[in-house]
Amino acid sequence: MTGPHHTRRRRIALLLLTFPLVVAACGSAADSGDADGAATGSGSTTSGASESVDVDQIESSPPNITASGLAIHRGEQVDGAPEPPVDVDGDVRSYPVQILMWHEIVNDTVGGVPVAVTYCPLCNSAVAYDRRVDGRVLKFGTSGLLWNSALVMYDRQTETLWSHFTGEGIVGDLTGTEIDKFPVATVPWGVWRDANPHGMVLSRHTGFDRSYGRNPYPGYDDVNSEPFLFEGEVDGRYTAMTRIVGVEIGDDALGVPLVPLQEERVVTAEGGGTDLVMFWVPGTASALDATDVAGGDDIGATGVFVPVVDGQSLTFEATDDGFVDADTGSRWNLLGQATDGPLSGSSLDAVEHVDTFWFAWSAFQPDSAIVDR
Repeated sequence: MTGPHHTRRRRIALLLLTFPLVVAACGSAADSGDADGAATGSGSTTSGASESVDVDQIESSPPNITASGLAIHRGEQVDGAPEPPVDVDGDVRSYPVQILMWHEIVNDTVGGVPVAVTYCPLCNSAVAYDRRVDGRVLKFGTSGLLWNSALVMYDRQTETLWSHFTGEGIVGDLTGTEIDKFPVATVPWGVWRDANPHGMVLSRHTGFDRSYGRNPYPGYDDVNSEPFLFEGEVDGRYTAMTRIVGVEIGDDALGVPLVPLQEERVVTAEGGGTDLVMFWVPGTASALDATDVAGGDDIGATGVFVPVVDGQSLTFEATDDGFVDADTGSRWNLLGQATDGPLSGSSLDAVEHVDTFWFAWSAFQPDSAIVDR
């Protein structure tokens, strides 16, 4: 596997995809007045696909296409001739779902690290990736294709097709290559803003004319509805659209249904030999419920962490205004940051996780364990 070392993945753990419950809270940075907006640029796309948003600070590598996954998919003849041609700390950014609903991919550079922040509306999953592969910097776009009803990306350097859900090349030159992920979470705007008052926010001035704030899939997340163009067999333990918090750590995968996590607000688990703690707080609207993105039902937000600080294991309980560890009495927020008490200023290591639907999690992780309280 290529990409940064594990320590760097932890340092960039606050690549956040924010999504408010209140309409006014999801404007551009210029509208909100609380953060500086990230500069945006134009993107390109294949026919029939939505345009990714490019916020380039590190130049992408030139194209070198020898076996185009796009061409293979279309049944075209593949031309083998190539075409011519980090201090991460303190650089925290958020990417409103109201924008990603329409573009699905943002190519950005965060603290000197080229990243792709991706969101698939059909499986409601947000995943951030390192764009560096074998000495090249890739730039990703939306292919217009689906695999298990999930976004299929392509890179503009080799035109390899990539799974948004797994980060693996599936057709083309880089088939079998797996790109590194960064922890990312979908959290309420207010939570992120309060923790990062000077953080960067992707502006609505993307260079494209889109109905930001409108949901083109109203009612899609109904627990009894069916996923769009999903051809697999749904594992019958839950309905296809049951919400799941999915974690893959080491060789283990585990899923936690959202409902018991909402009831408990703190759930502990073990995966890959690592103790985990999962937090839930209310205040985040479902992007796929109402016609207005910010008008959906409150499904809350989640965070997954390793409950250890400086070698000390912590036990957490939920309170009316966050979480408290029983060991030191310190108070913690959804982002895994201690905001008060003896450990104030400390942070838990974030763990990669996805908030998604059961049909997608069980299709990509058929051997996943289930933590159902």
